[in-house]
Amino acid sequence: MSERYVAALDQGTTSTRCLLFDQQGRLVSLAQRQHHQHFPQPGWVEHDAAEIWHVVRRLIPEALDNAGAGPEQVVALGVTNQRETTVVWDRHTGQPVGPAIVWQDTRTAPLLQKLCDDLDETVIFERTGLPAAAYFSGPKLRWLLDSDPRLRERAERGDLLFGTMDTWLLWNLTGGVDGGLHVTDATNASRTMLMDLRTLAWDPQMLACLQVPASMLPQIRPSMGQLGRTRDPVPGIPITAVIGDQQASLFGQTAFEPGEAKCTFGTGSFLLLNTGTEIPRSRHGLITTVAHKVDGEPPVYALEGSVAVAGALVEWCRESLGLIRSPAEIETLAMTVEDNGGCFVVPAFSGLYAPRWESKAQGIVAGLTSYITKGHIARAVLEATALQICEVAQAMNRDAEVPLSSLAVDGGMTANNLLMQAVADFLDVPVVRPMMAETVALGAAYAAGLTAGYWPDRQVLKRQWHKAGEWHPAMDPGVRRFTLERWDRAVELSIAWGRPRDAGG
Repeated sequence: MSERYVAALDQGTTSTRCLLFDQQGRLVSLAQRQHHQHFPQPGWVEHDAAEIWHVVRRLIPEALDNAGAGPEQVVALGVTNQRETTVVWDRHTGQPVGPAIVWQDTRTAPLLQKLCDDLDETVIFERTGLPAAAYFSGPKLRWLLDSDPRLRERAERGDLLFGTMDTWLLWNLTGGVDGGLHVTDATNASRTMLMDLRTLAWDPQMLACLQVPASMLPQIRPSMGQLGRTRDPVPGIPITAVIGDQQASLFGQTAFEPGEAKCTFGTGSFLLLNTGTEIPRSRHGLITTVAHKVDGEPPVYALEGSVAVAGALVEWCRESLGLIRSPAEIETLAMTVEDNGGCFVVPAFSGLYAPRWESKAQGIVAGLTSYITKGHIARAVLEATALQICEVAQAMNRDAEVPLSSLAVDGGMTANNLLMQAVADFLDVPVVRPMMAETVALGAAYAAGLTAGYWPDRQVLKRQWHKAGEWHPAMDPGVRRFTLERWDRAVELSIAWGRPRDAGG
């Protein structure tokens, strides 16, 4: 009997991957390609959705070929994706009407005050679990429809479809203009500012506030269930899971029980805490999101702290500054010095997300003196990610009944030992990395495989989790306290820099 696999399609901010896993959760095959990043104006970040679909069409056959497998050997496909990135396309031609607006994009910041004038921000937060912020998909969709009256006319006629990247890929995978499924799942829908967290349905009041025609919206489906079968680029693979990337990572870390948490270090950095079937309400700047929804079962929720810029800052150092030739070199350069020399980098390229939610904040470098070298800047770049997550963890500790006693981490940046030690030092808790650091794709595969019966239950997956690395706090408490105070001052400066002079900046 030929080997059977579960596939995961992981559509991320900078690249897309197709991976095959076997029954022991081992990676069997990986095909990956990057796509272009477009920055047409300050604060604008765009992707070409058609390019991403073209990449996907090549990756799935490539991953199968690498494993020597046919589509009939894939028992299930799980799709995971960058969450808030917004795509609008013509249902008749299948062509996007313009560039996809990426989750990091801040062009909608001027809209937010108008939205709060129309609907009180506390009502928005109560219904959606989200603050009024440029991060989410709903304001991006509103901006697109406002940018061209012809688009709004086409949308109101029912000619245009909206979706986050999962919806765009599912529509194309299942036939596109020839009967493709226009669906999303509850995790991705919970990032739009258009869904009621309690009912998991599109909220008429939010649609009216954001002036979004209901005919554009996909059907909200469970994260785990029978969604359909692929028709393109290979036919017949059952699609049994769709889940946003950070929720997929929580699932891949096997954080199935309330109180279990994880932090992913990728383009951005995201700390999620499973809160079970009760809807949590943060009082300290975190958001409420759907962790996952199994067909026929109540939804599971999570508290999330989102940091916009983590690995993206390292990439900026490489691409824009030429400070390093590869991301791995940032650690080598940072190790040439003992500390940051008093230099702090606040990477507010997309404003500040949790817990401050300051959309107008701008990036700064503070503490520059003639003493500062490239090594100090490199160290400050890595510490910026650790310090941002420390702020989020502190907010989560204030919201949660039990503070974090350790932190499970994953994502590409966890290969950076200096960064992981900094996270442990600033949080003052142990940091633990699993053998499979790329848990986003693993979580999508786990969700799909459980639905398809490939794995019998979650305890099997728990037993497949193995520790690969652990870091313990080693920082003097006085140094920690001083560093956190200086970081707080630097962040306040970045907020003041972005404010108009007449706003008290």
